[in-house]
Amino acid sequence: MKRFMGVLLSMAILFAAVFPMNAYADTGGSGNVDGGGGGMGDGTSTNSWTPGNEGVRVTVVRASDHAVVTTPIDLTNRPPNSSIYNFGKISKLQYNGGRGLSPIKGNYNCVVPPQPLPKIISTNGSNNIEAIKKYFCSEYLVQMIANHTGMNYDVLIGGEYKLLLEPVAYYKFEGVMIATTATEAAMYDEQVGGLLRKRMVSLSHKNLPLSMFLEVADLGYPAWSGSRSKAASNAEIKSSLGLGIVRFKDKPAEPPEVSVYDYEYRVNTEVITAITVSGGQSDPDHPVSATFYVNGRSYRVSNIYYPDGDSQLAWIRWTTPSTPQHMTITVSVSGGGSSSKATINVNIVDLDKNPPPNPVADDRNDSFRKSAVPNKVQKTSTSWTVWRPWWQEHWVWHSDWNWYSDGDGGGHWEDDGEWVDEGWWMFDLDRYQASLSASTAIKPDDKSPTASGTVMKSGYGINETVSARVSTNQSSAVTGAQTAVTYFPEFGYQTYWRLLERMSSGYSARFEFQKNPYSTYSRRTHFSPIWFPDGSYAPYTWLIDCWSPAGMLSMNLTDSVTIRDNLWTDWHIAPQKPH
Repeated sequence: MKRFMGVLLSMAILFAAVFPMNAYADTGGSGNVDGGGGGMGDGTSTNSWTPGNEGVRVTVVRASDHAVVTTPIDLTNRPPNSSIYNFGKISKLQYNGGRGLSPIKGNYNCVVPPQPLPKIISTNGSNNIEAIKKYFCSEYLVQMIANHTGMNYDVLIGGEYKLLLEPVAYYKFEGVMIATTATEAAMYDEQVGGLLRKRMVSLSHKNLPLSMFLEVADLGYPAWSGSRSKAASNAEIKSSLGLGIVRFKDKPAEPPEVSVYDYEYRVNTEVITAITVSGGQSDPDHPVSATFYVNGRSYRVSNIYYPDGDSQLAWIRWTTPSTPQHMTITVSVSGGGSSSKATINVNIVDLDKNPPPNPVADDRNDSFRKSAVPNKVQKTSTSWTVWRPWWQEHWVWHSDWNWYSDGDGGGHWEDDGEWVDEGWWMFDLDRYQASLSASTAIKPDDKSPTASGTVMKSGYGINETVSARVSTNQSSAVTGAQTAVTYFPEFGYQTYWRLLERMSSGYSARFEFQKNPYSTYSRRTHFSPIWFPDGSYAPYTWLIDCWSPAGMLSMNLTDSVTIRDNLWTDWHIAPQKPH
């Protein structure tokens, strides 16, 4: 790995973006693409890229949950030697989901399409976006992708799937040929301490990532609103650049993502609020700081360091108010940098406002239909980085020659100089992570007289216990899981819910139902309906509010008991209607 990291470098230009476009042939495809870029720097014998040494990585993605459903394939007009260094066939979605770089020597394969690809990587920011869109939305290209990925063509264009496009560049870095997407180049640059950017900035951080980008948010990626001609940071490339999307119009396209609020928090919750700071270089000689103004208080974050051309997350940890409200957090940056946001809009909500009503006896409901268990946003792991500056010494002798007379008309010259450290700041990248694991257990209430194991009659109560555990290597930047809210099948997992009470806090937290005001014993119980169809009774719990600088971790949890009969047969209030 060290040998590979020491010899790689140079970068490719990138592809993709998202905006509606006309369909071509009969695929019903539409593309979202725009581009920018600028001039290329001068190459060297060990670090260079030749225009035309490019390709496009194509991944089939399920639209509903953004899951990668095929192994990506690389298309190119000019295949490189199969021995080229590469990182395998991994998509941007997989990297953003936590996949790390895994260098490979050789075994690189690609597909040369009979109809050549249009020019993807521009050296002057003027590549033909319309030609690229037309090519990747054509029946010819989509049929070829279906053949090579093993997908049925009609299924692929049916509206349930999208094509994720990522330009690939083949170039020489430190004397060794390498193939990367823009995302891989940004991740690799972090591993080599900024050396790729230093050697190949025009390709790796400008023309590659800016050759195409999204104009309309899609697949969880935002539209790009930054510069179209300046080099981007690693963080910007990983989050927003280097991708394109083809979607098929049988299914309505995803609408643009419009965020009214940058964050939604719960009341009385410890949270992390983060910004990205960039601009120039921040080091101990020229430090940057940021001040957050929150609800009448100020929080100062000092010593935010990052190398020239890159950026750094800066965050605060604070506790939200006890009442629901809309808040505006303002941020000021001093020391030469600039913030990704000057104002942050926050919505604070109270989930303890809509518990189920008092359960009463009801008749059999033959029109009742069970609903599918929800699947809300789940993110169980995340990572972030912090730049750590260190001084590279470089001692230089500064001469100071002086004439010393001997008093007799003679004398000598003497150098009274000194050694001066003319070093510079270098940066290492410290990596941090957080992960969330949890389980839930549903069981019949102890007061249910006829329950046996996990089998019970409807109308009696259930208990729930949620156990959550958080692991991290930077505890000061991560909160424990703080909120668990449970939804019930009798309400179609809508309308009513119960906010669980946190019985223990921290990185090992436990939650149970709050005491039920409708229970004679005020037990921590939820009562299933007097009548519920026999079979699985499965409450759903969303575990949230585990905060980190990279956002919130969350989990979908479910467990079940088996309903067999109902308490009418115990009460003898009325005979059961025949089934």
